[in-house]
Amino acid sequence: MNEMTYEQAISRLEEIVKILEKNDATLEESLKLFEEGTRLTAFCSEMLKNAKTKITEINKE
Repeated sequence: MNEMTYEQAISRLEEIVKILEKNDATLEESLKLFEEGTRLTAFCSEMLKNAKTKITEINKE
């Protein structure tokens, strides 16, 4: 995820969900979108984990 923000990742995930819900994509396109969505989800989860860690550290101070 080259220089992508959390907000950009969430926005792209929303786009992917809309495309997949329409059922207009071919199987191959759907698989690629699913893979991208999986990577974006992992990216967002990691960013949230890092934010939670920072907040915990700040609260300890």
